[in-house]
Amino acid sequence: MTSEPSKEAQFKQRFISVVADLQQNGINDPEAMALVGSLASELADALKQNSWVGVKQNLTPEIYNEMLESFRKRGNEYHKDGRTKHAYAIQLLSVSLVAATQRNDADIAAGEQLTDQLIERAATIYRQNRSRH
Repeated sequence: MTSEPSKEAQFKQRFISVVADLQQNGINDPEAMALVGSLASELADALKQNSWVGVKQNLTPEIYNEMLESFRKRGNEYHKDGRTKHAYAIQLLSVSLVAATQRNDADIAAGEQLTDQLIERAATIYRQNRSRH
């Protein structure tokens, strides 16, 4: 009888996959990165934070759970509707959010730092473009 991998192990595999895709494809897709920047900026503004990392650092457990549930629902809706780049943006923020709870794993900690840097960069570009219009 084989046992199921732990939730942490399952997340790590998914996280590694998302980070690899981000490095190979996501950073080269301006529309996807704009959606990432838009979502991260809007969440930071709504939660009165200056950055995505600030959002993560200041979440209560209740808001963390609400945000994950909202990401799950919206991501599934976007995927179902064929809005893959919107779903991609939500997936990236979701894994960044969960990674913060598993920093004791060196691979996840390194991947979280990379994803957060890219999310922050996308948010900065989004804010700069938003202020020009």
